[in-house]
Amino acid sequence: MTDLPTLAMTEIDLDAIVSHGGRIALFVNEDGKLGRAGRRVSSAGRGAIARFVESEAFGKMAPGDAKTFGYPGGLAATSLTVVKAGRPVTPALARRIGAAAADGLSDGEDLLLIAGTTRHPGELALGALLRAYSFTECKSSDAPAPRTITVMAASTDGAEALADEARARAEGVYFTRDLVNLPANILTTESFAGRLEGLRGLGLEVEILGEAELEKLGMGMLLAVGRGSETPSRVAVMTWNGGAKGEAPLALVGKGVVFDTGGISLKPAGGMEEMTMDMGGAGTVAGAMKTIALRKARANVVGLVGLVENMPDGRAMRPGDIVTSMKGDTVEVINTDAEGRLVLGDVMWYAQERFAPAAMIDLATLTGAVIVALGHENAGVFSNDDDFAGAFLKAAGSEGEGAWRLPLGDRYAKLLKSAKADVKNVGTRWAGSVTAAEFLKRFVKDETPWMHLDIAGVASPAEPFPTGPKGASGWGVLSLDRLVRDRYETSE
Repeated sequence: MTDLPTLAMTEIDLDAIVSHGGRIALFVNEDGKLGRAGRRVSSAGRGAIARFVESEAFGKMAPGDAKTFGYPGGLAATSLTVVKAGRPVTPALARRIGAAAADGLSDGEDLLLIAGTTRHPGELALGALLRAYSFTECKSSDAPAPRTITVMAASTDGAEALADEARARAEGVYFTRDLVNLPANILTTESFAGRLEGLRGLGLEVEILGEAELEKLGMGMLLAVGRGSETPSRVAVMTWNGGAKGEAPLALVGKGVVFDTGGISLKPAGGMEEMTMDMGGAGTVAGAMKTIALRKARANVVGLVGLVENMPDGRAMRPGDIVTSMKGDTVEVINTDAEGRLVLGDVMWYAQERFAPAAMIDLATLTGAVIVALGHENAGVFSNDDDFAGAFLKAAGSEGEGAWRLPLGDRYAKLLKSAKADVKNVGTRWAGSVTAAEFLKRFVKDETPWMHLDIAGVASPAEPFPTGPKGASGWGVLSLDRLVRDRYETSE
């Protein structure tokens, strides 16, 4: 898996800045005033930085924009990056500044990020760590050379704790990105389960349920999806007991379709290679659980992921088949490409039967319809509980991860009515993301606060995003961790 750069947080040392041999980055407020370290950098470079911040080019830059100068005179650095800041420097802006400072950081290149007197050095560090991610696991070249990110701040009070927190959050995002970026011939259901078992060293309890156990539990929907694949279906259960003994956990449930051909309802060839990311919900749950464990969250959280592969085969599920869920509902399969909801429905019911959670969130790259509605800027949020949904939207907003609430309702649910079974797995072409959420709602008990996050547009967006390169985004890890902090952690 991808290693984080080494992170260090130190007090400002003017001589060390001048002699640093890698990249230097500093941020300058809109008024162009340079701090003590900025003045030293400008002085060493014969006033070049002072002239730049007085220029029209700097004036046209937006907060978070960066300008990089190669081999600046008077400094040992290979490059100097100036990032424009605004006032105030909020946590979200600090993260963007850190990301801009690390953009394009080369293999083996060290970054010295001058934080000055900012109140958010931890967010600067997190932004830089997130942007420094590069997926190289499948390349034949030598392993990337190690890199160091050093954040220099006016004070190092609490620096060790801030660095530990930044690492824990970035580790979870990296884990999710790696899982989502991996191809299906490497990330099979079994190897996925194996990577999750590796989290035991962090204190997580990890249990892997095989097909015989799933059959005994009655997970007829999940097993039907994986029937056409040579790789066996699995359910992984990750448990973190960091809260009060006996306190009901928050349950996170992820769709883990390691590859989705559409099954017998075969997808078009164009773009099918992108369906390696159809396990994005499971990847996000895994990354969130890793972060929660790394920072030893004082909360009880359980993560459950259904791991299957949807392939066409003589044994594969067919359109017109009727399958029985763990709940006992019968489902008429109209389209085998609407398989993720079948996986989630069984795992959600199991989560409630076994853990009686305080609340439950499912995450899935579920529908193309949510991309039509929201593009790649926001995940679709559906919930049966306004307070729960509001808490998550607040958490997502504070972490800069786009999320937008969409409706539920009986008139949508009626579109799933079947003449042959209790329900169909798809409705009409209209409101596809909503009817998918209504299907999942059938597997939520009345007493369970529940939220469905359709992350099809944000798990691996078409264009690079501010805190990462093109490919898997790791969306949701930070928001879920924030929700746990704000709503489920105990004070002691």
